[in-house]
Amino acid sequence: MSIEPGRARYVSLTTFRASGQGVSTPVWIAPTVAGLGEPGDLVVISELDTWKVKRLRKDSRVELRPCDMRGRVEADAPTWTGQGRIAAEPEDVRLVKRAIGDKYGWWYHAFAAVERVMVRVRPSYPARAGIIITLDS
Repeated sequence: MSIEPGRARYVSLTTFRASGQGVSTPVWIAPTVAGLGEPGDLVVISELDTWKVKRLRKDSRVELRPCDMRGRVEADAPTWTGQGRIAAEPEDVRLVKRAIGDKYGWWYHAFAAVERVMVRVRPSYPARAGIIITLDS
């Protein structure tokens, strides 16, 4: 399997607990856009209060592996390592959403439309954060 992480439909994003144990979650991933991170960085969108975001605040290490939408990873799938950082400023989140929308098209735009409605009708709707991933060389 020779797919690059930014081209995979889904990746299993592993973040690490204080004990060092990895916890994996399937996510959408996209190459970053101008104005956010460095060329070659990747982005993921998440709720701000998720455990993966909390774990990244304490340990920036990440691993990525291509997976299916349920997070199943093939035995021979490559693993990429890197560092993740949280991007919670509104402009950064907007750019992350744009990058995800550019890659996933109508799937993401349909999700985003529902989210915009939910934000208006439910004030407690969870805030979003971007995760910017820089892969190790």
